[in-house]
Amino acid sequence: MTMRPYRTLLRAASDEFVVNKSRFIGHGSPCETEEEALAFLAAIRARHKDASHNCYAYIVGANMGIMRYSDDGEPGGTAGMPIIEVMKARGVTNCAVVVTRYFGGVLLGAGGLVRAYSQGAAAALNACGVGVMHPTARYLVEVPYPLLGRVEFFLKSEPAIVEEKQFADAVILTLIVRTADEAGFVRRMIDFTEGRLEPLRCEEFYHPWREDQERAVQE
Repeated sequence: MTMRPYRTLLRAASDEFVVNKSRFIGHGSPCETEEEALAFLAAIRARHKDASHNCYAYIVGANMGIMRYSDDGEPGGTAGMPIIEVMKARGVTNCAVVVTRYFGGVLLGAGGLVRAYSQGAAAALNACGVGVMHPTARYLVEVPYPLLGRVEFFLKSEPAIVEEKQFADAVILTLIVRTADEAGFVRRMIDFTEGRLEPLRCEEFYHPWREDQERAVQE
């Protein structure tokens, strides 16, 4: 099956704000399965069991095949739907968002609730950070010490990330690069070192590349 890029959250995080004395907390987390999304929801509910509402939405699957949401007691269409619409607008999947509300005594009305839960979802996404999960290849490169400086200079302008350096008889670099970029990267490294170095491909997997990294690679 072909691996395709998709957008998701980079980390679990939260942010909060107050609207007319009601406290809203937007929580978000990456999750690769529906079970992980439900576990995240259960953890938030346990942490905020005294809250008035824990409204949520989650989207799972690289093709956004699973979408679920809940108003958790708020008037129909005022909480879960706004949350998932914000997620869809940002194009994220394999993630869950929970917006917790502590009622402050002032009714917000349907329009006010939609705005507040939309703001809560946006706050969660911004706190977590959005990145692109790209099919990514991991390489090992054995670099003789006399070449290390030149290779590190070369890598500064390449769409690769140095994951690890191991110092032994030579320096073993563990590199990751998007599969879309790997053919050109390998060719350039071989040319730059006049065939003295040839990266060894180890595996392919999904890796989260931040939006700014995505732009840098594309440029």
